[in-house]
Amino acid sequence: LVEAIALFKSLPQFNCMNWTESFNTLLEIMVKESKLETAHLLFLENFSSWEVKSRTQSLNLLINALCQLNRSDLALNVFQEMYYQCCNPDRETYRILMRGLCQDGRLNEATHLLYSMFWRISQKGSSGDVAIYRILLDSLCDNGEVEEAVNILGKVLRKGLKAPKRYCKHLDLSECYSGGRVDITSMKILINEALIRGGVPNTDGYRTMAIDLYSEGKINGGDKVLS
Repeated sequence: LVEAIALFKSLPQFNCMNWTESFNTLLEIMVKESKLETAHLLFLENFSSWEVKSRTQSLNLLINALCQLNRSDLALNVFQEMYYQCCNPDRETYRILMRGLCQDGRLNEATHLLYSMFWRISQKGSSGDVAIYRILLDSLCDNGEVEEAVNILGKVLRKGLKAPKRYCKHLDLSECYSGGRVDITSMKILINEALIRGGVPNTDGYRTMAIDLYSEGKINGGDKVLS
């Protein structure tokens, strides 16, 4: 790593006009090796350099590092500063931050983040957005906020996915209740199915959602998305 840093700092000697890939690769290595202080210093020293052409990926790495440290509050601050730095967050930015906020229990901030997607990056019916919506809806269910999850699902179908009206009808939740108590697993399955039906089929989006389910050990859920 020391040699890699030294090589990066020597780039001006080679009249290199674009450091973006080298900069992001080095940041990613530092984050994976938990060299966060070193990564932060490198970031501050080079982020504003004109040789770094695209800054969104660099900021995504920083946001991811903060979320790994359970400091999604600071990651949210970085996200909010992106616009002042003339950087546009992409779908990966939202995915990383949404997962970080939900893991830290900041569901109110995560909900506001989801709503901001509706007018910032969401495309009509994009199943790429579905994977991000699902993170919040599952977290709300796990936290016992089932009614809120269903309410937000309705907004996602209407405003985020622009789903056909037949998919926006009131969901039949009766099958998710047993003995007067809600079955969280059944509720999450119902919500996931509604999201899948509401989105326009897209290989990349479905693959992302399936990978998330497989990583969580939900093999049947992942298989169902791909089928």
